Amino acid sequence: MKFSIMGFVAAAFMASAGMATAQETAAPASKTLDAVKARGQLSCGVIGVSPGFSLPDSQGVMRGIDADQCRAVAAATLGDAEKVKWVVLTPQQRFTALQSGEVDVVYANVTWTMTRESQLGLQFANVYYYDGIGFMVKKSLGIADASGLDGGSLCMLTGGTTELSVQEYFSLHKMTYTPVLFSEGEEARKALLADRCDAYVSDASDLAASKAARGDSGNDLLILPERITAEPLGGVVRKGDERWFDIVRWTHYTMVNAEVLGIDSKNLDKSLASENPAVRRFLGLEGELGQTLGLSNDFTQKIIKQVGNFGEVWDRNIVGVDRGMNDVWTKGGLQYSPPFR
Repeated sequence: MKFSIMGFVAAAFMASAGMATAQETAAPASKTLDAVKARGQLSCGVIGVSPGFSLPDSQGVMRGIDADQCRAVAAATLGDAEKVKWVVLTPQQRFTALQSGEVDVVYANVTWTMTRESQLGLQFANVYYYDGIGFMVKKSLGIADASGLDGGSLCMLTGGTTELSVQEYFSLHKMTYTPVLFSEGEEARKALLADRCDAYVSDASDLAASKAARGDSGNDLLILPERITAEPLGGVVRKGDERWFDIVRWTHYTMVNAEVLGIDSKNLDKSLASENPAVRRFLGLEGELGQTLGLSNDFTQKIIKQVGNFGEVWDRNIVGVDRGMNDVWTKGGLQYSPPFR
């Protein structure tokens, strides 16, 4: 009798342990993922007029680092990076479109702030670009740094963090300015060129991309040395769907980890023959990491093959900007992926 009771307890313990393991492996349902699969398309919110981030090319194809983040999520969830519906949003529209369910994820030059995450029912899944607000002027003005903007007029976007940041900076330095507000970046950039303001204020990445996009005439513009804020740009999802949050987060980490491991879209096939356990696990050749997200185990392969690693995405889209903090950690940057295990 004693043996039978102990055997029963042991069997029960093993069964419960097996159930726990199964529960840990099985991915909770995601309403957003289910909707994306049923639709056969990822609805992604972008600015759509931001060089280097999201801007249609001459064939109407959306290009930029934001656009490629969207493509990577589509590759992970649908197996096809081109199954993206582009929803162009102004800064004022970005959050309401996500809150209402019009889009599944937003990659639209959005700065991660405390109040956006604590008050809007939204959650930032990653930081894919470490940036800061700066100033761009015409060289003909003869301004060397931000102190020369005292009493000047500043073109900037409304509806984001720029207005408050500029107000605080000028107040702190006891300077005055006249804001010239726009709802779209292209309008603000044109206003600078038309001498409607003394400086265009935006993220330094936007300034550099705008300058580079003008070709030789970009040499007439000067980006001042000051960076008045820290602007971590991130992908945004709705709170309440933790599995979807995980998917978007680990999609970005896939591109970062691939770069650290030296895997890119060109050598992926060769990497599939690797005997390195970490590489095989990462590429879904061993284990079931993909299934824990509700995805196929080879989702990382699809992202890398169709979109590339993070270095490829950067080089393809960002012109005239030193990677600096945006490099991977093995090269002194802040892009760092938690372990795929």
